[in-house]
Amino acid sequence: MSTNNGVSAAQPVRRFKFPVVQFSFFSFCSLSYIFLLSPLIIVIGASLHRGTRYTVVQFPPDGISFYWFTQIPESHWEALSLSFTLAALASALACLIGIPAALGLVRSDLPLKGLISSIFRAPLQIPSIVTGVAFLQMYYLFGDLTGIYINGTFIGLLLGHMFVGIPFVIGTVGAVLQRFDTRLEEAALSLGASRFKTFMKITLPVIMPGVYAGGLYAFMVSFGDVPISIFLSAPGFTTFPVELFYGMENDFNPAVLASSTLVILFSLGLLLLMQRIVGLDNLLRSGGGAG
Repeated sequence: MSTNNGVSAAQPVRRFKFPVVQFSFFSFCSLSYIFLLSPLIIVIGASLHRGTRYTVVQFPPDGISFYWFTQIPESHWEALSLSFTLAALASALACLIGIPAALGLVRSDLPLKGLISSIFRAPLQIPSIVTGVAFLQMYYLFGDLTGIYINGTFIGLLLGHMFVGIPFVIGTVGAVLQRFDTRLEEAALSLGASRFKTFMKITLPVIMPGVYAGGLYAFMVSFGDVPISIFLSAPGFTTFPVELFYGMENDFNPAVLASSTLVILFSLGLLLLMQRIVGLDNLLRSGGGAG
């Protein structure tokens, strides 16, 4: 049967294809965000519980109060200061080592470049607890040979955290260098600039998104590390995550939730600040290539 204009009246009409796809995509994304953010929401909500004493995590809270934020022990603030200092220095040293390493791995023609690259990636493939045990044994061996024991010291912690941060810097900087237009450097050299000045004025500004991203990853990994820090810290000299771990394991104190909330808010603020200043989402599109 056909109408006057010759169009079949039995022609199927597809009305729900795109709405169904959009709804499915929206539902999947929503469930993913809920799964990822629900632990953080529970911690933040439980830290605002109005009660002045409770022995388990209370969520949802009976009322809103900032009482437990005033009960954060001094040991948490000391551990927090240590973790911030340690993470900042570890990420800075990781950048100092990772930038030259990335340049060498991307631009060199070494016969064993694949093996060297695998060695630099090893900290990502080795379990953190194995890394902690290995560093502890190395420190004891070094102490037996020299009489200088650095386990339980800031230097010992710094070396361990720098070790796990270097691969992140190499990975992000190397990704930028893969798309770097070397004609920019050749133009600077042909105009009389030295290699050092070319690196500082041309190469480094172009790869800075990778440096910022790698440094941020190294900072976050160092700040949140537990397995390595447990082996390399000492009583009275512990990082913030280890302090929280001991607090949850031995005697639950609701102030732990308040401390965790402050760290969560600081981390989110740091990510938003880096995104606004650096534009981390533009990392994959950066590379200094000619338009």
